Amino acid sequence: MNGDALWTIGELARRTGLTVKTVRFYSDQGIVSPADRNPAGHRRYGPEAVARLEAGPLFRTTPGARRRSTHLAALSSVADAPHGLPPPPCDARTPTPRADPTWSEREDLIHTLRELGLGLPAIRRVVERELTPADVAAAQAEAIDLQIRVLRLRRAVLGAVARLGSTPEELTLVHRLARLTEDERGRLIGEFLTGVFGGIEDGGIGDGGRFAAVARSLTPELPEEPSVEQVEAWVELAQLAGDAGFRALLRGLAEAEAAEAAGTGLPRPGLAVAVRELAGPAVAAGVEPGSAEAAAVVAVLVERYGRCCAGAVPGEAGAVRDRLAERLGAMADPRRERYLELLAVVNGWAAPESWAAEVDWAVRAVA
Repeated sequence: MNGDALWTIGELARRTGLTVKTVRFYSDQGIVSPADRNPAGHRRYGPEAVARLEAGPLFRTTPGARRRSTHLAALSSVADAPHGLPPPPCDARTPTPRADPTWSEREDLIHTLRELGLGLPAIRRVVERELTPADVAAAQAEAIDLQIRVLRLRRAVLGAVARLGSTPEELTLVHRLARLTEDERGRLIGEFLTGVFGGIEDGGIGDGGRFAAVARSLTPELPEEPSVEQVEAWVELAQLAGDAGFRALLRGLAEAEAAEAAGTGLPRPGLAVAVRELAGPAVAAGVEPGSAEAAAVVAVLVERYGRCCAGAVPGEAGAVRDRLAERLGAMADPRRERYLELLAVVNGWAAPESWAAEVDWAVRAVA
């Protein structure tokens, strides 16, 4: 090729009115290709590159020429067909054609589209009228929605790891739990609840089972678009569900409740209700657990518990009190209340009322 017909990248920039940086960027992207290289490897461009840049399939991005006030006008300039191609028929989604948009408008358009995250291939398709701005906007919005979900998930994992002080192994587990699908989450919780309630005589979590309603009330349901807080709560709740010790604790409580109910054959208020009714006023009044006044409350609590579990526990007062102390100790485990707190966050419920102070008072008073 005749060397006189070739230009350096700087000469090409001056000839087309673009910056050297812009021409180099377009060249690196393969939009304009060098016709040759000199012995030192420097690019040389021919008339085709000049025509390509001057025809308008791409736009200048000189910073000094960007004017945000013309963005809307620039979007309508997308209708111009480069390379002499006739514009397609107009419809409701096609911008109204207009004559020869200025370089300033074109600069604003490409800058706007680039700031919105679109790549050069998509921008070129808008210019060549293969896509309308609405088309690329819808696709980009969908992509951003996906990115937001991914970033929210990452933020939740990092937040959970930072808060819980996870080991490298736990970090991997937290990440896996956060990425579970809805079906996988359902199976994990289903296995947990079956481990807690399944197989208990006259119990179970199937339709009509004693614990069916309880199991439903303990089921987390992460929304389709969860917040960071909900994902963090789900991760911690899932870790609790996988804790064999916690599962055994809840199963022990369920078995005790089933046995106590079977002993009387009559529906009676549970132990938690009795603790709230009796220990609540004592805590509010500042009664010390080891005081004589507390002893009177404990006597009533033991008597009520003895009636609740008649037949399940020997009738001696000492045996009933020992069984009561055991049950209260299990109820006081902080994991139980933490599960309920996390469940409320995941399901978008109001925070549950805490009875930890009343249960703790009863544990110390009965001991």
